[in-house]
Amino acid sequence: MMKEWATVVAWKEGIATLHTEAKTSCNSCSARKGCGSHALNQLGPKNAHVMTIASAEPLQPGQRIELGIRESSLLGSALLVYMTPLFGLFLVAGIFQMLFASDLVAACGALLGGIGGFIVAKGVSKLFGDREAFQPVILSVALPPDALRVESEA
Repeated sequence: MMKEWATVVAWKEGIATLHTEAKTSCNSCSARKGCGSHALNQLGPKNAHVMTIASAEPLQPGQRIELGIRESSLLGSALLVYMTPLFGLFLVAGIFQMLFASDLVAACGALLGGIGGFIVAKGVSKLFGDREAFQPVILSVALPPDALRVESEA
């Protein structure tokens, strides 16, 4: 099971709104100054994701929860997203090459097949995305932010 921590933004009527941040390995690498990937990561938007999940337990804003998702559903999603456009690219390029015997037309067919594959992947993901196997589950809930109070005598 893949695990990730998220912060509760809001909870209302059994639905929690969560905020997660995608982690990159650039923060732990010592070659940041000469690395092109680090420069590209700095240029792009910060990868923060907001999602909703059902939670029967009342949650408070700022509370941290651990989410989990099955590896099989994650691998299936990656296979769908990456292989469907690639399959469409090769299929349509091959068909166009056989029909028209031109490399330029085959390249245009590859472009059309790749775009068509993305459209097919998006449609299929909408069909399977609502299934329980593809939904994250709450594994553990941390204490609310105001549950601990530290008093020191100075």
